[in-house]
Amino acid sequence: MTDMKSKVVIVTGGAAGIGKATALRFGQAGATVAVWDMSGQAGQAVAAEIAAAGGEAAFWQVNVADAASVDAGMDAVVARWGRVDVLVNNAGIVRDGLLVKWKEGKLAGTLSDEAWDAVIDVNLKGPFLCTRAAVPHMIAQGGGVVLSTSSVVGLYGNFGQTNYAATKGGLITMTKTWARELGKFNIRVNAVAPGFIATEILKAMPEKVLEGMVAKTPLGRMGKPEDIAEAFLWLASDAAAFVHGAVLSVDGGLVLGT
Repeated sequence: MTDMKSKVVIVTGGAAGIGKATALRFGQAGATVAVWDMSGQAGQAVAAEIAAAGGEAAFWQVNVADAASVDAGMDAVVARWGRVDVLVNNAGIVRDGLLVKWKEGKLAGTLSDEAWDAVIDVNLKGPFLCTRAAVPHMIAQGGGVVLSTSSVVGLYGNFGQTNYAATKGGLITMTKTWARELGKFNIRVNAVAPGFIATEILKAMPEKVLEGMVAKTPLGRMGKPEDIAEAFLWLASDAAAFVHGAVLSVDGGLVLGT
């Protein structure tokens, strides 16, 4: 029931990490995959890897924070393959910082407007623009699936991540809102909330920080990008035909703050 043959899938942020694993997994399941990312070389490599394994894929350089870029990318996908069955809103960035830094009795810094705006634009406005562009095509063809990468920090908050947590929490409420609005069009909308996932960026952190992440995870390990990819594949498939408006935590039982 997770056979995705004849399905056209767009994965944003598909050049690395969770996005790359997700694009490759959909390709393995028989889907035609549109890889969207700002990194041209890496994105093209993912599409080539899918094609080398016998699948069909193409790369488009799309800035998800820019409406014109998103609309052009969506038009290109539909022009090439005639439909959009699954949208995976995965593109995201981090610009961490404390809301206020207080040192030696005085203000030492604040989270900048630039850091706030950059994360909001990519992580929250991006899924809005991409979903807005995809949904009319899904309605016209009789249905579809919209999936988004939230985070456990969208559920629980996290130290030093005011902007990031706000976007991931916003994705959860957008998911639930879209589920109410789009269900009547046979469009299912769900989100995945990953825990600590061993992407290249995370693995570059100090060993003590990584040990702390593992210590908070009852299964005793960090997640793999492939763990999230499997969740996305299941949610997109007919196996999850009655799952709608849900937030699936894929976090090894993570309990923040313990």
